[in-house]
Amino acid sequence: MPYLLALAIVVIQQLFFGVPFGIFVRGVIVGLLTALIALGMALTYRSNRFVNFAQGDLGTVPVVLMVMLMTAWHWSYGLSLAAGIVGAIVLGAVVELVIIRRFFRSPRLLLTVASLGLSQLLAASALLMPKLWGAGFPLLGKRLDPPFDAEIELGTVVFNANDMIAVVVAPIALIALALFLRRSNFGVAIRASADSADNASLLGVPVKRLQTVVWSISAVLAFIAIFLRAGIVGLPIASALSVGVLLRALGALVLGRMTNLPAIAANAVALGVLEVAVSFTADSPLYLDPILAAIIVAALFLSRRGAERVDEGSVSTWRSADDVRPVPAELARLPIVRAARYSVLGVCTVALLVLPQLLSVDRSLKASALGIYAILGLSIVVLTGWAGQVSLGQIAFFAIGATFGAKATEEWGLDLSLALLLSAGVGAVVAVAVGLPALRRRGFYLAVITLAFSLATTSYFLNRDFFDWVPTQRIPRPALFGRIGIDSPTGMYYVVLAVLVGCLVGLRGVRESRTGRALLAMRDNEKGAQAYGLNATRTRLVAFALSGALASLAGCLFVHHQQAVGSQPYQPFQSLIVFTMVIIGGVTVPLGAVLGALYVQGTQWFLPTEWQFVASGIGVLGILLLLPGGLGGLVYRIRDRWLAYVASRHHIDAPGLATTAQEPPPDIDPEDIPLAEEQLAARP
Repeated sequence: MPYLLALAIVVIQQLFFGVPFGIFVRGVIVGLLTALIALGMALTYRSNRFVNFAQGDLGTVPVVLMVMLMTAWHWSYGLSLAAGIVGAIVLGAVVELVIIRRFFRSPRLLLTVASLGLSQLLAASALLMPKLWGAGFPLLGKRLDPPFDAEIELGTVVFNANDMIAVVVAPIALIALALFLRRSNFGVAIRASADSADNASLLGVPVKRLQTVVWSISAVLAFIAIFLRAGIVGLPIASALSVGVLLRALGALVLGRMTNLPAIAANAVALGVLEVAVSFTADSPLYLDPILAAIIVAALFLSRRGAERVDEGSVSTWRSADDVRPVPAELARLPIVRAARYSVLGVCTVALLVLPQLLSVDRSLKASALGIYAILGLSIVVLTGWAGQVSLGQIAFFAIGATFGAKATEEWGLDLSLALLLSAGVGAVVAVAVGLPALRRRGFYLAVITLAFSLATTSYFLNRDFFDWVPTQRIPRPALFGRIGIDSPTGMYYVVLAVLVGCLVGLRGVRESRTGRALLAMRDNEKGAQAYGLNATRTRLVAFALSGALASLAGCLFVHHQQAVGSQPYQPFQSLIVFTMVIIGGVTVPLGAVLGALYVQGTQWFLPTEWQFVASGIGVLGILLLLPGGLGGLVYRIRDRWLAYVASRHHIDAPGLATTAQEPPPDIDPEDIPLAEEQLAARP
C-alpha cells in the first residue's frame, strides 16, 4: 500500500501537472534530498519513538564547518568534506549523549518539544560559528561551489556538477543505509530494539549505545542533505527546514507509516516530483499546500483501520506528564487552607484589575495579547493534555476565528459577543472535520494532518490572492453589548481578561464533569475505557470541537485587538511556538497555558534583549530537563509540599502529597527479613 501511494502521486502529477523530462529530473533531485531528511527522522522515530524536528539542523552545523574550512583555512574540497562528515558523526553522538539520553524515560511529548528547542540551539550555533574564524564570512544563502565544471542539458533545464553529485550521492547514501540496517550486526540490533527497547535490553542488546549510533547516522544523513542542498540552492537561512519542506518530510513519513524506510524514500521522491511540477505548471506554487494536505488525508482514509504493532506500542508514550492531584477533602476544609486559597485568589484578582492602570499603552496591549495567547494555549491543554491527541495546527483555527470574527463585526454588523460565539462555533465544526481522518490511525498522525491543514489554510484558503472574502480593511472595536466601550487599550484588556476567566472557569467545570473524566480515561487507557462503555470516536470529537472553539475564540479576540487581519501572527511555524509554550507551562493543567504564555511571549515582549535567550532553545531545554511537568507542575509541587506540612501539623493522613515533613522510615535489620517473610507467608 505505501508503494502504491507513491505511484499514485506520480500518476496524479502526470495527469494534472505534466512537465518536461528535465523538470521531472529536477523533481527527483528535490525528492531525494527530502528523502534523506525523512529517513533521518524515521531512524530516530524507530529508536526513540518521537519525531525529531531538529533533523535538518543536525546537518547545518557540520556543513557550515565544511564551508568555513574551505573559505577561511583554504582546505581542499575533499578534506573539508571528510571533516564535515566526521563533525556530523561527533555532533550526532554528543546530542544524543548530552540531551536526548536525559529524556530516555520521559514522555515522547516532552522529547518532541525538546527537539524544537534543539533546532533553535543548532540554528543559532550555525549562525554564530563563522565568528570563530573572525568577521567577514557571510554564509546566509551562500551556494557551495562545485568541485569541477560540468553541465548536462535536458530540454530547457541545465544541470551543473552539484546536481550530478546529488543524483549520484543521494541514492548511494540510501542504498548504504539499507545495507547497513539489513546486513550489519548493528543494523539488525537497531531493527530489533526499534520493535521493543525493553525486550531488546532483556536480551542483552545495548539499546542506549545503539541510540547513539542511530543519532550519528541521522546526523550524517542530515549533513549529506544540507550539503547537497547548499550546492543547488544555497545554505539555509535560520532554520534548515522551512515549514513546507518539513511538511513534505513528515508527509513522506506518514505515507510510509513512519517505519517503512523504502516506502518513506519512495514517497519523498514522489512528493518532490509533485512539488516541482506544481511550481512549474500552476499559477502559484502555493497550490501545492492544499494538494499535499488532501493527499495525506486521502491516504489515511484509504489505509486500513487500526495500527501496526509499532504504532500500538508507542501510543502510550505520547502521554504528557501526570495530572495534578486535587486537594484532599480533609485538608480543603481546614481554615488555613481555605484562607490561603482565597488570599491567593484575591491577590491575583486585584493585581490583574490594577495592572492596566500601571502600564503604558503599548505594554497594556501586550498584556492583553498575553491573555489571548493563554486562551489559545487552553485549546492545546484540552486536546493534548486531556485527550492525548497531538496537534500542530492550532494557528489555523486561530486564523479562521480571526477571519470570521472580523467579517462578523465589520461586514455583518454583529456585536462582539455574537462574533465570539460565531467564531467558536465555526472553529468547533472545522476542528471536527479535520480530526475525523486521524481517528483511523494512532500516534503522531493527527499532528501531521493538522500541520498540513495549517499550512494549506494560511497559504491558500485565507490568502487574499485566491479569495477576496478575507477582510483587508481596518477592523473597528464596536461597543460590547452596544453599551460598553472597548476602543481603548484598557477596555480591550478587561474584555480579554473576562473571556480568559470565563474559559478557565468553564474548563474547570468540564474537567470535573463526566466528559472530562472520559477524556482522561481515553487518554490513559483507551481499551479499558471502551470496556466500560465509553465511545472513543465521540469522546475524541468532543475534544476536537472544544479545542477548535477555544482557538477560534482567541483568534476573534486577537483580530479586534490588532484591528487588522495580518499574516505574520498566523504563520504555520507559530503553531510550533504555541505548542512549545504550553508544554513548558504544563500541558495537563489550564494554569500551564497561562504560565507558558507569560514565559514565552512575556519574555519576548517585556524583558530586555539580553534576557530573551531564556525563552530560546537553551531555555526550552533547561525547563524540560529541570521541570518535566512544566512551570505549572512546579507551582503545584510547591502547593503539595505546603499541604503536606499542614497535614503533618494537623495529624491528617494525606496520601499522594509530598512527605518531606514526615519522619524518615526506621532502619530495618537484615536479620528481621526472613522472619517478616515467614509472617507474610503465614497470612491467610
